[in-house]
Amino acid sequence: MLSISSTLADYGATLRHAKGLAENTVTAYVSDVRGLADFLVSADVTETASVDVHVAEGGSAVARERATLPSADVADVTAENVRRWIWDGASRGQAKSSQARRIAAIRSYSKWLRDRGLIDKDPTARLTPPKQGRTLPRVHSRSTMQHLLDAAKTAAIDGDSVLVRDWAILELLYASAMRVSELTGLDLASVDTDNRMLRVLGKGDKERILPLSEPARAAVIDYLMRGRPKLVSAGTTNALFLGVHGARISQRVVYEIVRSALQRSVGAREAGPHSFRHAAATHLLDGGADLRSVQELLGHSSIGTTQIYTHVSLERITETYQQTHPRA
Repeated sequence: MLSISSTLADYGATLRHAKGLAENTVTAYVSDVRGLADFLVSADVTETASVDVHVAEGGSAVARERATLPSADVADVTAENVRRWIWDGASRGQAKSSQARRIAAIRSYSKWLRDRGLIDKDPTARLTPPKQGRTLPRVHSRSTMQHLLDAAKTAAIDGDSVLVRDWAILELLYASAMRVSELTGLDLASVDTDNRMLRVLGKGDKERILPLSEPARAAVIDYLMRGRPKLVSAGTTNALFLGVHGARISQRVVYEIVRSALQRSVGAREAGPHSFRHAAATHLLDGGADLRSVQELLGHSSIGTTQIYTHVSLERITETYQQTHPRA
């Protein structure tokens, strides 16, 4: 028998190197497969792998017993068992989006097993994710973003290296609608301030060119002149944004920068860096940008993913209409 756990390292490597998936996606998929294996053991539907156990007394082995340890086998990955696993999660209130990711992960894993010749056929090919209701993202208003960025610029006036850096980060996130992973992955060579362009490496290592707004350009130049030189330490990388110890800034730190900035903005709701991406996309559509341009800016492979922002924009227009039109 071949245990599921013994295949996870190779499966993860395939996702990472052959498929080019983002590290967060690889981690989530491997974790889901491990979760299925744990469920199969707890649900007592697995085969058992026998191991030798030495029973010692007084320092010398006096008996040897055959014992069994439960282990989920790749043969246990059946459509029925996967459905039981999904149903178990749903019964405990798991979100449909999480259920859908579980199914995607296991379908990917079972296809990998088949392609490697570890199973004869893919038992999960007909499994489909649950239908999900469309959840529209809540979007910061233009005035919220304006006040937040103005406050960050004011705070950076005294030249504190961290505050100068934070201003540049906030401006870039909103101006470019980039993901936080894309921002932390920026190198010095990624930014062309003369031509006002950014070179970003997105999901699946797909590169795209983004425009650099004038406020963001000014903030980045200020950071390169007054912020980054004070943060650089011996052996530092060529990363654009640095932490206080001179290493490439982490996503967690960027999240705290955004969260703190929003906390200081009156009327703003608590959120993370992705909320700036939502705001940028929605405000572009509000301003008349075409959907294809916004799709390219966001790096969406499918325009259907971008279309959610048209619904957000329409919702905002409808709300404004109802509040202001005398005959609404």
